Amino acid sequence: MRVVIVEDHALLREGVVALLREHDVEVVAQAEDGEGLLRIVRGHRPDLAIVDVRLPPTFTDEGLRAAIAARELHPPLAVLVLSQYVEPVYTAELLGSGGQGGVGYMLKERVGDVRAFMDAVRRVAAGGTALDREVVAELVRGRDARTDPALERLTPREREVLALMAEGRTNAAIAEALVVTGGAVEKHVTSLFQKLELPVSQGDHRRVLAVLAYLRATG
Repeated sequence: MRVVIVEDHALLREGVVALLREHDVEVVAQAEDGEGLLRIVRGHRPDLAIVDVRLPPTFTDEGLRAAIAARELHPPLAVLVLSQYVEPVYTAELLGSGGQGGVGYMLKERVGDVRAFMDAVRRVAAGGTALDREVVAELVRGRDARTDPALERLTPREREVLALMAEGRTNAAIAEALVVTGGAVEKHVTSLFQKLELPVSQGDHRRVLAVLAYLRATG
């Protein structure tokens, strides 16, 4: 796995680099802004870019824009976006940006949880999806079961499965988190897809897109 880090805060950038190298991940280059990311992608063709959402000069969404542009230049590029804030709109935009590589969105504070962070890095690099649970929680909070008949039809367990699925977890990971069998998770997934009238899909990324599309539908 060949990774590039794009972060304007030097201490955080160096910390992420050190953490990745401790776990035998090759960091091929670093940058402080979006233009730097694009130069690196053209020259190194990395497998994964870990990018801060807010970069110079305006510190708004330069990192997100650069990540999307980088995926256009190099479609296999996987992107893990780091943010200080819960911003579901950025998650949706990144997921809908196209490209062949995996995508992820995590809060910066999660970097301190080494196991969770490295799990997200590996999942995204492998072509999967990793969404921060706080972003998913914000999306779910935007739904109101009293005015949303589809959500009202879900059982409590199906809601738990839905939230974990929206984070980008596989059925096996959901089974582990809920301490149930893989077969039980498959049944819950099939049931909630039917109740929410979502297309059944075997691809983790497409599953997440379907879930997010539903959660955003009337939010």
